Amino acid sequence: MIDSHCHLDRVPLINNLNEVIERCKTVGIKKILTICTTNNNFNKILDIVKIDKIIYGTFGIHPHETNSNEASTEEIINNVKKSEKIIGVGETGLDFFYNNSDRNKQIESFEKHILASIYLDIPIIVHSRSAEKETFDILNKYKNKNPKILMHCFTGSYEFAKKMMDLDAYFSASGIITFKKSNELNETFKKIPNNRLLIETDSPFLAPVPMRGKQNEPSFLKYTLLHLSKIKNLNSSDIDKLTSENFENLFNISR
Repeated sequence: MIDSHCHLDRVPLINNLNEVIERCKTVGIKKILTICTTNNNFNKILDIVKIDKIIYGTFGIHPHETNSNEASTEEIINNVKKSEKIIGVGETGLDFFYNNSDRNKQIESFEKHILASIYLDIPIIVHSRSAEKETFDILNKYKNKNPKILMHCFTGSYEFAKKMMDLDAYFSASGIITFKKSNELNETFKKIPNNRLLIETDSPFLAPVPMRGKQNEPSFLKYTLLHLSKIKNLNSSDIDKLTSENFENLFNISR
């Protein structure tokens, strides 16, 4: 298994990181991608990726953080180049569900991240909430430049998914697919092609059933994997293999 999105720099994961990583290995996780959300967090990410060979990282500014965090396209590029284990740009995107950040600042930041990812030819990790039209319209502007797009913790409509498929996007399933009220989302993932699927925990958030109410961690990925295998009517080993191969193909990492 590969956890394509988590936040190892967050409490409580950062407080007992060695134990967290050991539990990952016990359940069969081979790679972990820990995600940057602010300028200050990036130094932690650079330290964390040195702890174990299975850990990789990104640089990015979360849409909720754009009021107090800025990075030019050049700064994003330079940060990614600080370590060969920084393999993605993000988490970036648009979140209009809350009024945490100015919409124009979110859009401006998103486009800088897109340009950086295209220049570097590495994936951009996209957060999109209550902003389906705007997210697609912005990414679609760069279609001819062939951005490598990963829709993180995808909870969008199937119509949105179909549009993003036209941009060759990948879609990551989180523990949300295990929740009782996620029938529509399950139907969407059922229709998404197998060669476009990844899995993630988004830990320490969004613990999957049956671990709801607990602090999420990467080792809980197995529950999302099992649920996705039921949705796709495949053996869990097949889902493990294909989601891992998809991650390695997208991020250009050899086994």
